[in-house]
Amino acid sequence: MSAEIVVQDAVGNIIRLSQPAKRIISLAPHNTENLFAAGAGAILVGATSYSDYPAAAKKVPRVGGYTGLDLETIIALKPDLILAWESGNRKEDIERLRSLGFTLYLSEPHQLEDIATEIEALGKLAGSTTTARKFAKQYRNRLQQLRQRYRGAKPVRVFYEIWHRPLITINGKQLISKALALCGGSNVFAKLSTLAPTISIEAVLAANPDAIITSAKSAQQNGEWIKNWRSWPQLKAVARSNLYFVSPDLLQRQGPRILQGTEQLCETIAQARQKTEQ
Repeated sequence: MSAEIVVQDAVGNIIRLSQPAKRIISLAPHNTENLFAAGAGAILVGATSYSDYPAAAKKVPRVGGYTGLDLETIIALKPDLILAWESGNRKEDIERLRSLGFTLYLSEPHQLEDIATEIEALGKLAGSTTTARKFAKQYRNRLQQLRQRYRGAKPVRVFYEIWHRPLITINGKQLISKALALCGGSNVFAKLSTLAPTISIEAVLAANPDAIITSAKSAQQNGEWIKNWRSWPQLKAVARSNLYFVSPDLLQRQGPRILQGTEQLCETIAQARQKTEQ
């Protein structure tokens, strides 16, 4: 008889399985990416909208999106494990799934290192421990190399724009802000209390960042956002042409590709730093 599998999720819940999961549903794109990284993508039977990476994830049946879940489809798929997102899924949806008797693992990475930890946890739950550990080791090594490369870099004050109308940014507890800090970027709105606060143009003007980094969904949209910022030539970021873009798929998903996004973020901030020092 196989030993019971016991794992603690990101918010402290203890998950117990009598055997490795065979049918998993993911309720967030980053959970989908983490599951594939853990070597268990083949047992993913359902996923939410925007779970489009890797390519195999696109073929998985949809079970809802950010506005809500399709409970009938979830029930019909008979998952033995559901991967949820503590701050991204609606609490009423999570509680409803629990009331129906489903086993849930809640994800909520607070540090870049946490992504490797979650991948290892998913590997244990899915019976793909060896693959998950190998991937997590590679991730940690790459993260350490990035930390070494940018350790001691002169700070650059950055405004990170998640959305334009309304104007949304991140606070210091958000994972992207941790990536900024690794690169020597100082988040000008780090002290705000909300993870993704709505702010005003006046607040950005008052903060007067050295660089503005946008996360538009397309090149056209990014061009529009950048054009809007050029309407404020008194901003240091505009005067120095420190207006940049990093794909939201690489930075705003709490999965392994965030290191690729962080590398681009660091290169961008290095460019801004060079212009600032001139």
